[in-house]
Amino acid sequence: MAESLVSAKSFSFAVRIIQLCRHLRKQDVERELLSQLIRSGTSIAANLSEAVYGSSRRDFFSKARIALKECSETHTWLKLLHATGSLTEPEYSSISQDCTEILKMLVSINKTAQKEHSNTY
Repeated sequence: MAESLVSAKSFSFAVRIIQLCRHLRKQDVERELLSQLIRSGTSIAANLSEAVYGSSRRDFFSKARIALKECSETHTWLKLLHATGSLTEPEYSSISQDCTEILKMLVSINKTAQKEHSNTY
């Protein structure tokens, strides 16, 4: 099931985000940026976990939509850290690729939700 795969990938991604932020703190990267990155990067997995155990299909898709927004935000923070020189090209490329992969899965889940919603009316 796609939800299981995206949940597993988002959990692994959250672990990578935490490890990255620990590494960047040692380099005196702005705490506010790291705080935002941890919040959005770990929120993806948290929202997907809530989605899987939600009370309804509608609840599932609502949480999946939030996860999509958090993933997009995380990608923006990563781009910003790369643009300001806080992330090297190899660091950015690796974690950005993971983020993009999760983002694509979440877009697919949300498109399915839109189709199901439009078919009910």
